Amino acid sequence: MIKLSKLLENIKLIELFDSNISINSISSDHRKSSENDLFIALRGVEIDSHIYIKDAISKKVAAVICEHIPTDCPQNFNYILVKDTRKILGQVASNYYDNPSSKLKLIGITGTNGKTTVATLLRNLFKNLGYKTALISTIQNQIGDTVLPSTHTTPDPITLNNLLATMVEQQCTFCFMEVSSHAVDQNRIGGLTFAGGIFTNITHDHLDYHHTFENYLAAKKSFFDGLPSAAFALTNKDDKNGQVMLQNTKASKFTYSLKSVSDFKGKIIENDLEGLLFEIDKTQAWYSLSGEFNAYNLLAAYGAAFIMGLDSETIIKTLSKTEGAKGRFEIIRSESGILGVVDYAHTPDALKNVLETINKVRSRNETLITIIGCGGDRDREKRPIMGHYASQLSDRVIFTSDNPRSENPEDIIEQMRSGVKAQNFKKILKITNREEAIHVAVSQAKKGDIILLAGKGHENYQETKGEKIHFDDSEKLKHAFETLN
Repeated sequence: MIKLSKLLENIKLIELFDSNISINSISSDHRKSSENDLFIALRGVEIDSHIYIKDAISKKVAAVICEHIPTDCPQNFNYILVKDTRKILGQVASNYYDNPSSKLKLIGITGTNGKTTVATLLRNLFKNLGYKTALISTIQNQIGDTVLPSTHTTPDPITLNNLLATMVEQQCTFCFMEVSSHAVDQNRIGGLTFAGGIFTNITHDHLDYHHTFENYLAAKKSFFDGLPSAAFALTNKDDKNGQVMLQNTKASKFTYSLKSVSDFKGKIIENDLEGLLFEIDKTQAWYSLSGEFNAYNLLAAYGAAFIMGLDSETIIKTLSKTEGAKGRFEIIRSESGILGVVDYAHTPDALKNVLETINKVRSRNETLITIIGCGGDRDREKRPIMGHYASQLSDRVIFTSDNPRSENPEDIIEQMRSGVKAQNFKKILKITNREEAIHVAVSQAKKGDIILLAGKGHENYQETKGEKIHFDDSEKLKHAFETLN
């Protein structure tokens, strides 16, 4: 049990009935509330849970935090009125778990592309150096060697603080965490104390949610605006919006780049599908990650590790042996000599980067076949752009399903086709069934050809009409290689 007054520390209240009561647990889901709990009613994107206050009270919760008291609710209950419940939920959760983020070094990574790779590189780097580390990412959450499932890039505040409290309990020193624009906008990171923030890049994405690029940019920037003076802010100087992130931050400012003067400078010496010969601050080493986009990811990880006190030689030696994230430019070879690349590229910029990386290092005597779809119930504006890049930068393209969700996959494919230029139509094949598309690509490929399987990466499911079935691109490609080659 914890005093309500403790949960309300550092929270601006409009009205408080009684803070001298004890609370058993906290919840923003009325279905999970029970006797002596604190229920926080949130205004969601689709549902306003103020309508469930009466249900929560019927379960004998001790108090309710809300923005207003619904007319059908008892008026003589212990309500705590605030201006915005979503803004204070993070602080309440942090107070409930005794502010766990302040007891370890929490590093947030934000940007359109590269978040997972940078977070994973840093986690693996520090783990390999003997530190007990934790990871909160799109792929999975990890506490030490324990792997936990991940449902969101950034969890809700209660789940997040519970995770952080477990990390503290298990004596983790560092936690590397992806920070999505949705999480910032929805105040999921409210109440957390970050030791540092890293910006990778920003390109077209999530406009289904943010509506405008300006709103999307502002969400990313507000993460850096909220960093404390004791933290660091590390940004990609080569991104035209990189410096925007540093404009109003109180944190110590650092930059990294390939193309301009910065605190941490890198230079690509050699680049092929097996990896990079890469120079960081005048020291060359071979890394197992390919492409210019991964050069930036390596630089971000290097810069953050250096700022946190590791010496350059140790970082480069360890980072050169460190693996990236699953489903990020993952190489799969068939016995017959076909090269498969599985990548999470699900934004126009990410797809363009992967295709340009492949095109820079291949001989052009082989055929590049790209299999690509777009997710349903997500940003529709990027679909024609994805279709354009896939058809412009590949020899052959198969448009297929990704996670259609509630949408008709045929409609999604047609929107992708609308971005294809007339001269590229002959490259296009439409196969709605993703597994069939993979089999067709493999059956058409010959020794030396390259198959890019893009869009799902690490995901092990496909979602259609509310149903999730097991679907792993890497597994499906390996099976096709085994059965068709």
